[in-house]
Amino acid sequence: MTKSATSPRKATLRKGSLIFYVRWFGLGAAFLWLLAVLILVAVRWVNPPTTAVQIQRRLQGWMHSTPYHERYKFVPLNQISPDLQHAVIAAEDARFYHHHGFDWHAIQLAAEDDMEGGRLRGGSTLTQQLVKNLFFGTGRSIFRKGVEFTLVPAAELVIGKRRILELYLNVVEWGPGIYGAESACRSYYRTSARNIGREQSAQLAAILPAPLKRRPERMNHYSAIILERMRQMGW
Repeated sequence: MTKSATSPRKATLRKGSLIFYVRWFGLGAAFLWLLAVLILVAVRWVNPPTTAVQIQRRLQGWMHSTPYHERYKFVPLNQISPDLQHAVIAAEDARFYHHHGFDWHAIQLAAEDDMEGGRLRGGSTLTQQLVKNLFFGTGRSIFRKGVEFTLVPAAELVIGKRRILELYLNVVEWGPGIYGAESACRSYYRTSARNIGREQSAQLAAILPAPLKRRPERMNHYSAIILERMRQMGW
């Protein structure tokens, strides 16, 4: 058989193999996305035993042979001080009750600040941060952002605002090995999330953008800004 006769056959085989792998990759991606949605449905009623961020920190501790002590206690929203709830919303997602998962105005402001070379402003909503905590950890990639973009509306639809806030306050990272409002209040102030004060709540909210580097007692300037935002929002 001549080389000219075999070349089209090889090209056809390569094309068929490529289609096969693309098809299976698509099916696998669809399966994982559906599994993530089912997990979102489950956490509407079931408190998550762990998150991607917690697993990531455990692995980092194991890989670097560093001690890792995890503090994670889930408490109902009615056992978290309204001051702490309001402080977190004022600091992280002021339009939480007015958007459907994405705050396009905040995203635009963040992009403008970035292009102007100014201080980077976060544009992620509480829902986006919850999805990231549950499924992706702290890593950043275009792929993660793409999947997150599809899961955030699903989270808003199947979980609802109150449960989103409850989940976020209980799983968010608040320091080395510290997850959730109850653990944060116990660790930093030796009190419960139910009894945390207004000023202390603002200090805790102030460390959320960089929980491994910031400490609440050093956040007086930013916490004062949060307290003013709370006042402006009627809290």
